[in-house]
Amino acid sequence: MAAEGKAVLTVFVYDRRRDTSDEGEKVLRCPEGDYGRLRDAACQVFGISSEETFIITTTNRKEITVENFGEIVKDKMTCYLLHSIDQLLPSATKERIDFIPHYDTLVKSGIYEYYASEGQNPLPFALAELIDNSLSATSQNTGVRSIQLKLLFDDTQGKPAVVVIDNGRGMTSKQLNNWAVYRLSKFTRQGDMESDHSAYVRPPAVHRSLNSDISYFGVGGKQAVFFIGQSARMISKPADSQDVHELVLSKEDFEKKEKNKESVYSSYIRNRKLCDSSHIVTDDERFLHNLIIEEEDKKCFTTVVITGVQPDHVHYLKNNFHLWIRQLAHIYHYYIHGSKGNETNLPKKEGRPFSNINIEISMFEKGKIPKIMNLREIKDDMQTLYINTAADSFEFKANVEGDGIVEGIIRYHPFLYEKETYPEDPCFPSRIKDDDDEEDDDDEADCFAVERRARGKRPIFECFWNGRLIPYTTVEEFEWCAVPKKRGPTPIECYKRISGVLFTNDKFQVSTNKLTFMDLEIRLKDKNTIFTRIVNGQAQRMKIDREFALWLKECHEKYDKQIKFSHFKELITRPEVTSKRMQRPWATYSAIEWDGKTYKVEQLVKSIKTAPIYHGSIQNFFLYGDHDGDVYAPGGFVQLALEPQALYDEIKVIPIHKLDRSASDTALKKYIEEEMARLPDRLSVTWPEGDELLPDETKLAGATIGALKVEILNKKGEPMQKLPGSRHGGSKKLLVELKVILHSPTGNKEIISHISQHGNKWPFWFKKMENINKLGAYTLKLQVVLNESNADIYAGRSLPSKTFKFNIIEGKPQKFSIGLLDPPFRVGLPFNIPLDVQDEFGHSTCLREDIVPNLEASGLTLHYEEVKRGPNCAIKGITASGLVNSLQGKNFSLKITLPGLKEESQVLKIKLLPGPPCKLEVQPNSDILKTENGAAFPFHVKVLDKAGNLTAQPKLIVHCKFSGAPDLPVYTVDCSSTGSNILTGNVLHVQNIKKEQIINAKIEIPSCKNVPPLEKTIEILPSSRVAKLQIFSVEGEKAIHIKDQDEIKQIAGHVMQNLIFRMYDEGERDIIITQNLAEKIKVNWTPTINREQLLNGFLPDVKVPMSVKEPHYYQVTFHDEHVSLGSGFTVRPHADEPKHIKCTIKGSDKLQMCETLQGQIEVMITDQHGNHVQNLTSSCVTSLGISGNDLDKSDLKTIWQEDAQTICVTGIRFQICPPGIKELCFAWHKFSHFVRLNLVAGPPAKLLLIDWTDLEEPVSVINGKELHKPFILQVCDHWNNPSSEPNVKINLLKASSVKITPSNLLLKTDENGRANFGTVTIHAPRGEHVLQFKALYNRNTLNCPVIKLNVLPDPEKPICLNVKYDKDATFTAGSTFPDFIVSIISEANNIIVNINPGRICMKMWEGQSSATLSQNITTFGCSQKKDVKDEGFFYFRDKIVPEKAGTYSIQFLFAIDKANTLNSEQILIEVVPNEPTQLIPRNLPNTPAVTNVWAVGSRTLVKDLTLIMMDEYKNCTGNDLDGKIIAKIKSSIENDTDIPMFQGKTNTVEFPLHRGIVEIEALVLAENSPGRDSTKYILEFEPAIPTLKRPLKPYCLSFLFYDGYKKQQQMATLTKRRDELSQSIHAYRSWFDTTNQLLDELKSQILETEKKEAQLKNSLKRCQIDIPQMNTLQYVDSLTMQKRSEQERIMKIPRRMCAISNYPRSSQDVLGKISHLAQIEDNEVAKVISWHLASDMDCVVTLTTSAARRIFDETQGRQQVLPLDSIYKKSLPDWNRPLPHLRNGKNCFRPMGRPVFARNLLTFPEHTENCETVFGMLLGDTIIIDNLDAANHYRTEVVKISHCPTLLTREGDRIRSNGKFGGLQNKAPPMDKLRGMVFGEPLPQRYNTLSEHIDLLQQYRTSILRLHKVKTELEKQEKTMNTPEMQRKKEQLADQEKKLKSIEQELGMTSSAQCTTSSLPPEENDATDSPSPPKRMRREATKGLYSPEEWVSSSPVKKQHQTVTDKVTPQKNTE
Repeated sequence: MAAEGKAVLTVFVYDRRRDTSDEGEKVLRCPEGDYGRLRDAACQVFGISSEETFIITTTNRKEITVENFGEIVKDKMTCYLLHSIDQLLPSATKERIDFIPHYDTLVKSGIYEYYASEGQNPLPFALAELIDNSLSATSQNTGVRSIQLKLLFDDTQGKPAVVVIDNGRGMTSKQLNNWAVYRLSKFTRQGDMESDHSAYVRPPAVHRSLNSDISYFGVGGKQAVFFIGQSARMISKPADSQDVHELVLSKEDFEKKEKNKESVYSSYIRNRKLCDSSHIVTDDERFLHNLIIEEEDKKCFTTVVITGVQPDHVHYLKNNFHLWIRQLAHIYHYYIHGSKGNETNLPKKEGRPFSNINIEISMFEKGKIPKIMNLREIKDDMQTLYINTAADSFEFKANVEGDGIVEGIIRYHPFLYEKETYPEDPCFPSRIKDDDDEEDDDDEADCFAVERRARGKRPIFECFWNGRLIPYTTVEEFEWCAVPKKRGPTPIECYKRISGVLFTNDKFQVSTNKLTFMDLEIRLKDKNTIFTRIVNGQAQRMKIDREFALWLKECHEKYDKQIKFSHFKELITRPEVTSKRMQRPWATYSAIEWDGKTYKVEQLVKSIKTAPIYHGSIQNFFLYGDHDGDVYAPGGFVQLALEPQALYDEIKVIPIHKLDRSASDTALKKYIEEEMARLPDRLSVTWPEGDELLPDETKLAGATIGALKVEILNKKGEPMQKLPGSRHGGSKKLLVELKVILHSPTGNKEIISHISQHGNKWPFWFKKMENINKLGAYTLKLQVVLNESNADIYAGRSLPSKTFKFNIIEGKPQKFSIGLLDPPFRVGLPFNIPLDVQDEFGHSTCLREDIVPNLEASGLTLHYEEVKRGPNCAIKGITASGLVNSLQGKNFSLKITLPGLKEESQVLKIKLLPGPPCKLEVQPNSDILKTENGAAFPFHVKVLDKAGNLTAQPKLIVHCKFSGAPDLPVYTVDCSSTGSNILTGNVLHVQNIKKEQIINAKIEIPSCKNVPPLEKTIEILPSSRVAKLQIFSVEGEKAIHIKDQDEIKQIAGHVMQNLIFRMYDEGERDIIITQNLAEKIKVNWTPTINREQLLNGFLPDVKVPMSVKEPHYYQVTFHDEHVSLGSGFTVRPHADEPKHIKCTIKGSDKLQMCETLQGQIEVMITDQHGNHVQNLTSSCVTSLGISGNDLDKSDLKTIWQEDAQTICVTGIRFQICPPGIKELCFAWHKFSHFVRLNLVAGPPAKLLLIDWTDLEEPVSVINGKELHKPFILQVCDHWNNPSSEPNVKINLLKASSVKITPSNLLLKTDENGRANFGTVTIHAPRGEHVLQFKALYNRNTLNCPVIKLNVLPDPEKPICLNVKYDKDATFTAGSTFPDFIVSIISEANNIIVNINPGRICMKMWEGQSSATLSQNITTFGCSQKKDVKDEGFFYFRDKIVPEKAGTYSIQFLFAIDKANTLNSEQILIEVVPNEPTQLIPRNLPNTPAVTNVWAVGSRTLVKDLTLIMMDEYKNCTGNDLDGKIIAKIKSSIENDTDIPMFQGKTNTVEFPLHRGIVEIEALVLAENSPGRDSTKYILEFEPAIPTLKRPLKPYCLSFLFYDGYKKQQQMATLTKRRDELSQSIHAYRSWFDTTNQLLDELKSQILETEKKEAQLKNSLKRCQIDIPQMNTLQYVDSLTMQKRSEQERIMKIPRRMCAISNYPRSSQDVLGKISHLAQIEDNEVAKVISWHLASDMDCVVTLTTSAARRIFDETQGRQQVLPLDSIYKKSLPDWNRPLPHLRNGKNCFRPMGRPVFARNLLTFPEHTENCETVFGMLLGDTIIIDNLDAANHYRTEVVKISHCPTLLTREGDRIRSNGKFGGLQNKAPPMDKLRGMVFGEPLPQRYNTLSEHIDLLQQYRTSILRLHKVKTELEKQEKTMNTPEMQRKKEQLADQEKKLKSIEQELGMTSSAQCTTSSLPPEENDATDSPSPPKRMRREATKGLYSPEEWVSSSPVKKQHQTVTDKVTPQKNTE
């Protein structure tokens, strides 16, 4: 048994005391810290007697004793049983180990891996990681440090393997276990006494940090072995151990454990003896036997064996042996050769440090001699080349903040003998040779010698960390060694001749695989870094930039051999250079000194090694670079003007070294004289066939120009056909070019061009020209040109030419055409016909006087007034007359003849329309017409032109006016479109007509005064229609007339019969009732009428109402289309004989036991209909009898009430009996009636607690919980009858420590006598407590119950909220709050978990008051949790700080239930203003009106003006800002120079700005200041604040300037009045605009919602979702739930996911890592694109550079970041661009393999626009295609027409944009090799379809609810539109606008709108700029005027009207 309270340890033990010991392990268990128990357990398990001696040791042979047991022995540890410490192991053992990765795996997971190789094969760098471990392991060796790298590629010895062996200190089993743990660096390992790094001590500082301390992070070794192969075997033996420890890690073993669900990060260490290879059993590892045999005699060693080597790695290692060992020699150069490097000129005897390091590389292949190379023997690594080509060196040292030390050296490689000595890297050639720099021309290539040679674009410094090269980091330069911005004495190219090395210690961060520095360049270029020069090992206190410049100048002068350029001229650009990069700058010089000889400008020279040889004079010397004085350079160019210039006129540029230095001046001059020979001089022209063209001759169009003969003559007059021959390419043939040029207004046009060669008949010949017919000025030009080029200039001289100028004019008229006419054409209206008379070539000419036009047209009479002759010929004043038959007109053929022309006739088609109106035609045509009174009379009218055609025109309205009687109508009809119509209107009705009456009608067209009117006479006859209706009652044979509105009395319930009616016409004639008339008669007392009775004049019977209180009105009506008649009467009923008795209780029907009824019972006698009979007497009382059970009649009384005609009964009481309903019977004669009374209990005497039986025992209750029963108390009387006595006060008494919820401890009984305290919640300390009820009734205490409670505490009761946040944060208006973390603390003082986040909220309000007192409270919900570990904590992130500055209160609330909340303590924050953005006056000034007279008041612009700086949210800010405000005046008129000036004749006035406020007491104009009278100027206040980053806009105030005091005073008064009116008008307009906008918006919302609903319904129908008409909302909700369930099932289906953890989105500016921004559906495409973007997958994309920098700082530079605002977006590809094989929508060829842009296969879950930017930059136009064959075919075809982008195949191959493919670099690995760094797979399309359906359903549901809501609101608003108050407001607005217009006219202002706007406050101005402010803004602006209760209860229109009313009220008072 283990000791009580101690943990039990499990120990695995091997017994190795004897050779025959058991092979297996035994499991022992013992208490922690108890050595004796462990030893006893070992004796018991292994059967060891107590007398036998043995020891227990660790696997590292450390003996376990009582003293160290607790420190050494750990759980699951492996131990030995041995005789002694030094005993050999007879057999191997296995030791369990765990190597779970350290937490740094997550922290530092963003470091580059080997695949980020920057275009190089990373395999040498992986091998270097293994050598690093060996160097570190051998660092303490005193002898030779041997490191062997063996490549075993002999198939006979097993599969390929890589082995690294060193003779270092070896590793114990614990150290080997530590090695297996990923990320367990030497600094993070625990202080285990068996760890060699448990007490890590940094090595002492040595020269250039060559301390071998380069095995560092616990990462590189593991990464390297698994990059090289798939299995690693670690074999190690420490110096003081007898055992060899062996550990195997393999990918196969990891996968097997994962498959079997075993612990992946656990294994065994085999502990064995030396040279024991018995465990090697496979043929694949046969080579291990030899390696293990070699262990003999080794004191300590470590061997790393890597198997499963990748085939690509084997191929690379075999075929590039010299390349990669050269790279290793470069990496370890200074470890191999010492701190000075491999200096070949060192004396052999001089000792070299580190000479004891031997790094040997050997490779063994089958059948080949082994390749063995010591890295010391390599002589061509780059550092050796740099050291041995340098002429001098410059050493320095940099001290960085902290302990960082950098030693550096710069070497100078001089220019010697026309070439650079800077070494080229044969493995990595210079990168400066870009594609656009490669030139084929050798001469031009020499131009770039300076740039291409030396270092070029490579960085200066390579970087070594602890003496070891970091290959991927270089430093471009430092400021002190960079090319100076201003040219100094040292040539620029000298800066390209330096190389450098930086040596750092381990205080600088490098990546875990030591490929990249993390922070070197940033820290070196920090302003606090100090550089000092080192001379002879001592630091020099001098400026390093000056020292470096002097050293570089000295190197240049001492070691460089170059050409001297002198007499500098200028810097130029050479556009003829094909490389744009090299076109500028070029320095030009006038002279050079070369090889002791001077060359100057204008000197004659000759070239050599050129084809052909050039002779010329020097123009310039060119030297590339920004030079400005004499300079030495290795080469340059010379510009030559070829001689003789008259012959060549050509410039050539050649390299300087191609000048012939042996040429003499005499020979050059002689050559030039010989070349100045015969040249062409002039032309000779003759006309062999006549038709000679004379100078300035005028010819008619088409005239002939004769043939030309031309000869070319030289100065001697000799004809010539070609140029004289030369040495530069032979003679050139001459041609003669003829051109005829037309000089037109639009420019010169060449109409004829011929070139003539030399012929046999004569030298040059041109045929005659007959086709010149265009009018204008011409030039005929003969020009000598060169053959082939057609150039007319040779050697800068123009070749001979000759010109002839002449003119062409129009010929005689031959034809004509008709010009554009001006329709329409109407009868009788004149029109013109333009004519275009032309010659035979179509040129317009004039019509001769002898030609008279003739016009003809069938059916028309035509004549014209005149003919206009000249350029614009026309026949004018043509008039046509004839019938056209319709309003649309008629087509006619008009023939025009011009006699005498070749084409004399033209036929013109015209449409002739009717002419203007001339007369009226009316039907009927009789003069006297008859009609009946009350009927309308129709006229048929026609409007005719003068030819009798029916005509029409706009506004052709015919009127008919009647006269002869009052109130007659006016008839009108529109004949504008038809010309005829029916003229009619309202009926003709004459009042009180009894006989015929005559009226007159006048018909006319008011708009056509020339059309005479027509008059008609009409006779009106009386109407025969119904005109009067009367009702009669027939009694016997007498008919009594019932007048309208008569009243008749009848017995209630009787029927009135024999009612008749009569009707009469206008002539008082009786009208016979017909069936048609009977149907139009209605009565109001019955819906059905007997039509036969109506035909006889009888009305239906009238039933009299049964109640005397219901008089009824009866009416008979007649309605037809002409008249509406009616007659009615009222019937009042009275009671009948007695039939019933009715009893009524006056007062309450309740009475208490033994008490008398307080009220009385009233008995009433009624008739059969319930009407009160009023004719009874007091004797009727004797007939009344009363009876009932338990009735006590002792006090019963009956009394007659004469005035009310009723019997009153009093004194009713009952004997003692059970309470309840008691029934009494009242009888009168044979009539009876029953009355029910409620007998209730007696007076209250006690209280009973319902359902609580045993009150003696205590009741248990949990603190804060409810009792199991409610407290219901019943009031009872003495007989225990429940009493219904209400309002009995009952108190619940308790101790002060007990709290009850609800807290109402005083209740009154209800109408049933009960008081329900409910189920109360008890809050009290733990223990027993007493509750007692107390009640009083009539000052008597009732008997009340007592309850005992046993209170228990509640462990889940929340008692407080704990809030954490950054209390030092500053809250800036409009910014974001810091994170608030809230937790709920229970009564047990623990955090309560499993709480719904929706129950926790954050409330914020302005001020320090409580939340209940504040009206405007903002509520925030909590944010989503980031980690499941945050259970119980609730975060409030990214909440916006209020925009208004001031004190705010924040409180967090937890909703315990619907009624109770738990509040945190109020947090008071101070919101400070934001950055200032504007300048606003404290009080808005009126528009000033000033003058320039002597009175100061009249010249004062502003007075007591205070301007305040505010931020964008109108908060006063700038308390820490001081500056000044500059006031100046501007004119509103452009280019106005007459501007007023301030007092003192100044243009500006400055005012001090202090703490963001400027106070201006007065600003006055100067007396007699300039300025235009009655002109508007602008007073501008411009801030000048030097410390403000963003400038503020000036504040502007308009004012009016007048010249004169009196006028100014008047204008000032008017201006003030105008401002007041403007503000009032603006308020009224806001009123009406807001109201109208609200109505329009509501109507628009209804239309939009209805349209939206229809669209959504159609969309749902297209999705095969039909919405039923009934129960729509229920159906939509049910269907939505079904589709969401299906979505959840889809989400559970597994799919491809990205394994890289996304970067937390701490702000909106962080989009996330690139691997999470996109998704790809196809697996193969996802694999190849993910691999293609492998180096960018881990990069975090941000919107801004500031967010990227924040992430960079947070991760200490380890995280890649990409800010989108730094991307040049114009270079991004167009996503709509077609594929390269498509041109204009067609295929240029038929592609194979389904090509598609890679970007089109991406799906973006969010941020689509930003993602398109990111992947457009990364992928560009990369194309996905099926396979490599299809890709090669596609590229081959595309490059024929365009550039081909990168191609990726679905099989994983890549063809780069430059055409390169093949190799490991261009082949994607399998998906599992990408280690989860792949793009995720999007959800199936079905999920998106369901989402679309759900969205449509939710939108449809919202649309239905919104439509109902908006319609309801619109109905409410429309009711308020036509109120009297609204009309009154409109009248007030019109009156004020009229006044404002009058005032502005007096002020001389043209635009009232401008003045009105300028005088409004800024807030109102902004509001008026928007034509339709959003509804939310209107309501929010109005909401502040109401309390919350008023706002909720008032309508929106009321709120808007109230707002405007407040604004216009002051204006009313003013008026």
